[in-house]
Amino acid sequence: MAKLWGGRFQKATDHLVDDFHSSISFDQRLYRYDIRGSIAHARMLAKQGIIALEEAEAIVQGLEDILADIESGRVEFSVAAEDIHMNIEQLLTERIGPVGKKLHTARSRNDQVALDVRMYLKDEIDAIIALLRQLQETLLDLAEKHLDTVMPGYTHLQRAQPITLAHHLMAYVQMFGRDVDRLQDCRRRTDVLPLGAGALAGTTFSIDPAYVAEQLGFAAVAENSLDAVSDRDFAVEFAAAAALIMVHLSRFCEEIILWSSAEFAFVELDDAYSTGSSMMPQKKNPDVAELTRGKAGRVFGDLMTLLTMLKGLPLAYNKDMQEDKEALFDAVDTVKKCLRVFTPMVASLKVRPENMAGAARGGFTNATDLADYLVKKGVPFREAHEQVGKLVYYCLSRGKSLEELSLEEFRHFAPQVEEDVYQAIDIRQCVAARRVLGGPAPDSVREAISRARERLGR
Repeated sequence: MAKLWGGRFQKATDHLVDDFHSSISFDQRLYRYDIRGSIAHARMLAKQGIIALEEAEAIVQGLEDILADIESGRVEFSVAAEDIHMNIEQLLTERIGPVGKKLHTARSRNDQVALDVRMYLKDEIDAIIALLRQLQETLLDLAEKHLDTVMPGYTHLQRAQPITLAHHLMAYVQMFGRDVDRLQDCRRRTDVLPLGAGALAGTTFSIDPAYVAEQLGFAAVAENSLDAVSDRDFAVEFAAAAALIMVHLSRFCEEIILWSSAEFAFVELDDAYSTGSSMMPQKKNPDVAELTRGKAGRVFGDLMTLLTMLKGLPLAYNKDMQEDKEALFDAVDTVKKCLRVFTPMVASLKVRPENMAGAARGGFTNATDLADYLVKKGVPFREAHEQVGKLVYYCLSRGKSLEELSLEEFRHFAPQVEEDVYQAIDIRQCVAARRVLGGPAPDSVREAISRARERLGR
């Protein structure tokens, strides 16, 4: 098969080079965007008088027919044609004749592929934002059901202070909200039309990029042709945002894995989101959570692939940039796949409130509240901290909790203690007293849920 770029060559490329050089195996997913971009380009060429109107109409009709055939499975792509751009152009020329050869006027594959990837990524960003918002809504619904479900909050994976499950879930609502913000910001910089930059230095034809931008829904047109064809910052930004999404999913999965173990027994996973063992009949494994945790690593790898690919490239386009797509596509696919399975897994969790509350009552999670109580009685915080530390040691040596101490035992270490100490260190009171913005008190969390729903437009 003759190459569309083969005029200056006297020898065919080796078949190994054809296979090595070809990207159609993975960039074929861009076919819709490539055809949309080509249709807009053809109409612009006609509008500017660069090709005849009837020629543009023939090109547009041919491209629409190719799109229909691809979507119905009637097109087999060719490795010899290298990529999605050349495959479609070759099909077009075969179908409508020499007029098809005019489509590439005032255009290079360099600005063409940049256009396709930007259009693709804008749509995928929108899809991922929708999935993140669905996850946030699921967490908000679950939080509303557990405003009063007391559990231990942890630092260093040791019981620290009592909180509620609702408060814990709202931390992830915040994280996924930042993920949405990052994606929206990335989309703004992706929403720039590169078409018109040509190979690197624009074109001598009187083109109208603003018209193409309007046809394709771009907010701006690239202002430097060198940058337009060599910029992949938007892909790196997306991969970085995707990596953080996976960090947040992975952290949540780690907690679900811990919570569903017999050692915690805070939640039980639904059978639909668990698997068993081929040998041990009693096992119920949190494989969905574990796989999501594991898949974070491949998205981190996608980010590193893009950064490494770009770091040594002189301006403008270099063939190295072909390597952007598999990393970008993998990051998109992995994040979407994880979000689609993670959200219903969380929605189906069976919470064990009694086990959470029991854990909150152990580990002296109310020790800080006792120190605060003493401060309110006039004791300097550092002195209160020391007094409570000694009380905790005393309890540990006698197998008691703070609630089980007598008033006399309290006063041996902290003379300022009065009868009202028992109310102050009650676990539920400890939570309810933290009514500050962002705190775990049910009223504070209820307000946080309301604000989050407003941001989601619900």
